Amino acid sequence: MQALSSMADHDHCLFAPADLAAAVPDCSQLAVLLSRATKAGLLKRICRGIYLYPVPHYPAGNLLFHAAARLRAGEFNYISLETVFSDAGIISQVPMNWITLMSSGRSHIVNCGDYGHIEFVHTEQHPEDLVGKLTYDADRHLWRASIKQALRDMKATRRSMDLVDQEVADELA
Repeated sequence: MQALSSMADHDHCLFAPADLAAAVPDCSQLAVLLSRATKAGLLKRICRGIYLYPVPHYPAGNLLFHAAARLRAGEFNYISLETVFSDAGIISQVPMNWITLMSSGRSHIVNCGDYGHIEFVHTEQHPEDLVGKLTYDADRHLWRASIKQALRDMKATRRSMDLVDQEVADELA
């Protein structure tokens, strides 16, 4: 726990088992250590392979975004679809504890228990194709699609547009 408290800060408090293995290289039973730390309340399991070391003033609203960034760190990911529309007020219902991201990895929904769900939707697009259509969201540690790009993504993935207020979307795009 000393290693965790020295590594953790306001922006970096999510850890994968590999991070913890590097912090305690002499530990041969990392799974047992993680289980005990979780039961003792020193760590909180967010989802498979991601643990939260609680730090004061952590922005809990960004937890799923930070977990998504850690889960797919080796892939190209960006916030899009219903999450962009919800943030912009374009959809009539706000998805609670559910975030949607486009990813160069496979499509998959990650169950994060009480924290919610992370939905990765596969895209064939490359970063160089999206220059000027994405902005970096430093608070969430991820790229974010413009409203116009999120509309393209919705159509390309054949997602329901029933909740989208098209007038507002056209106005903001």
